[in-house]
Amino acid sequence: MFEVYVILPNLVCATVNLKPLREVMISLQPCVSVQMQTRTFSSNSGDLVDAVVPFMGESISDGTLATFLKKPGDRVEIDEPIAQVETDKVTIDVASPEAGIIQEFVAKEGDTVEPGTKVAIISKSAEGAAAPSKSASTEAVSQPSPTAVEKVEEKPKPKVETTPVIEKPKPASPPPPKTSASEPQLPPKDRERRVPMTRLRKRVATRLKDSQNTFALLTTFNEVDMTNLMKLRSEYKDAFLEKHGVKLGLMSGFVKAAVSGLQNQPIINAVIDGDDIIYRDYIDISIAVGTPKGLVVPVIRNAEKMNFAEIEKEINTLAKKANNGTISIDEMAGGSFTISNGGVYGSLLSTPIINPPQSAILGMHSIVNRPIVVGGDIVSRPMMYIALTYDHRLIDGREAVFFLRRIKDVVEDPRRLLLDI
Repeated sequence: MFEVYVILPNLVCATVNLKPLREVMISLQPCVSVQMQTRTFSSNSGDLVDAVVPFMGESISDGTLATFLKKPGDRVEIDEPIAQVETDKVTIDVASPEAGIIQEFVAKEGDTVEPGTKVAIISKSAEGAAAPSKSASTEAVSQPSPTAVEKVEEKPKPKVETTPVIEKPKPASPPPPKTSASEPQLPPKDRERRVPMTRLRKRVATRLKDSQNTFALLTTFNEVDMTNLMKLRSEYKDAFLEKHGVKLGLMSGFVKAAVSGLQNQPIINAVIDGDDIIYRDYIDISIAVGTPKGLVVPVIRNAEKMNFAEIEKEINTLAKKANNGTISIDEMAGGSFTISNGGVYGSLLSTPIINPPQSAILGMHSIVNRPIVVGGDIVSRPMMYIALTYDHRLIDGREAVFFLRRIKDVVEDPRRLLLDI
């Protein structure tokens, strides 16, 4: 025996047995409608949850749904990424709010999405996954099988005798017009590929062009003898690694040298704001990192308070996050001065572009053994060209040259940092 609910128009609910249900239904004939529900019925609505785009940062209002990491029907765990949203600064994961099965995606790749936009529907139980609907089953039954269609088409057709038609010879096509030897031959379009720019690439392009349009860019150069800094690293790299758990690189030496230069020439750490100059009493060094998705510039905060080991650890952590796409907006915000090391790619010399709203950028380059004069003798030394691009509206050539000279002095003789001279 089952129990059913009979819901009356006046919202009075009575429980009756199934056996006398026929008499009850007869007595309710004048009613407008009757609904019956067994106790064992449960709605699927509580089984489904939505995966939505998370908060992307104070300065980011939307992004592009770049790619799906899963497919409908895949099993996902709680907080497991199922899609990625690309912004003009970072790539953000859309995570599953619950463990379950992806029922469907409600957004498409390439869509512009905002925080809170629904991306996917997750079923917390396997039964909630998309099952074939009744309409689909009905369509499958109603459609004739391919075999039946083939049998219908196999009926013999009556033969009709036709008179062969003799085709007239076609006139020869005119030869193509002769082109001048000097006329350029464009490559066929099927050998070209058109790929949309990523948001990050468009953002980088806009900022670089704004930098050219805004600043009075000027670059000054110098060269550095890397002998002593490389000797220092060679002598202490094992002890440094054993104590601090990170390798001693050349970047920490240049960061410390840049800090010393900025302290000696504070105008290079300043910036123009309208009719005012903002002097910064802190030194946040931005490190340019090239990633497969574009250039990002994570920031080493308060570099003036850090030693070699702390700088190397921070650079290592930020570089890993930048390359695997997990770096946050906060880790790239701000920065008062940038260092760009094109030498890791083999660049011998370059003129870097300022990273707004900063006023200068230091460019490092590859180390090449070159003959130089030392004490009247020609010797081979590991040399590096360094470049400082600066905003000439704010920084005069004198301050720029003194700053670059300080970089050269500290790198060539790191003992100056210890003695503060």
